[in-house]
Formats: sequence, structure tokens, C-alpha cells
Amino acid sequence: MTTPLLVDDLMRDEGLRLAAYPDPLSGGDPWTIGYGHTGADVTAATVWTRSEAADTLIEDIAIAQSELDEKLPWWRTLDDVRQDAMVEMAFNLGVEGLLGFRRTLAAIEVGQWAAASADMLLSAWAREVGDRAARLATMMRNGARAG
Repeated sequence: MTTPLLVDDLMRDEGLRLAAYPDPLSGGDPWTIGYGHTGADVTAATVWTRSEAADTLIEDIAIAQSELDEKLPWWRTLDDVRQDAMVEMAFNLGVEGLLGFRRTLAAIEVGQWAAASADMLLSAWAREVGDRAARLATMMRNGARAG
């Protein structure tokens, strides 16, 4: 089970945007809104309330957890803090993107926390998300929340 802090962490890390914005790389699709929500329901004209954003975040967390259950069933054997780190990465990268972290996932599965943490920080993803990756890598290494 993940911790109650996961929602707050994702709110902080994703930030809130109530009007849809384009992907920075494509200048268009995929459009994003709320707390990092993308999908067919989001277009350039989409505008949400804070309540819609919060409700959708809860739904998106459940979707990420369900996809992790399907693709990496062992993730539920991790302690709560490391589960939070996994959900955050899945939320940010998509589960398919997370599956590309083969060495990291192999290290996590067998409890090689230092190796998993180091590998997370060597990725292009870590360079893109900066402090977020550093926090998640620390959570993975220590099994405790960073700072």
C-alpha cells in the first residue's frame, strides 16, 4: 500500500494547470491538464475546475497502480515509500516508459537499493525532472522520504 503523502507529492511535482497546455516537445499532442493528466479527453480547449483536477488525479493514481499490478506485480512487495516512488515514476513516465528502466527495475525487484537509485539518477529522465528524480532516488535508496 502506498502512503497518504503520495497525493501531495504528485500535486507538488506535477503542478496544477486548469487550462490544457501542449506538450513542450511537439507543441501540441499530447495536451496536458490538471496534475499531469493526458488522454483523449484533453484538447487545446479543455478547462477544468480544481475539483475536477483533484478527482482526476485520484483516478490517474489508481490507473497507474493497476498498470503496475499488471506489468510488475512484485512492486506490491515493496515498502510503502518505495511503492510511492514507483507510482510517481509510473505517473510521470507512463508505465510503458518506466518499463524501459530495465536495470533499475531489476535492482529494485531484488532489493539492490543503492544500484537502483544510482541508475535512476543516470537517466535522461533524471536530467529532465531534476529535483524530483533526486527525491525519488533517495526514497528508493533509503526507503524513507527525502528532506
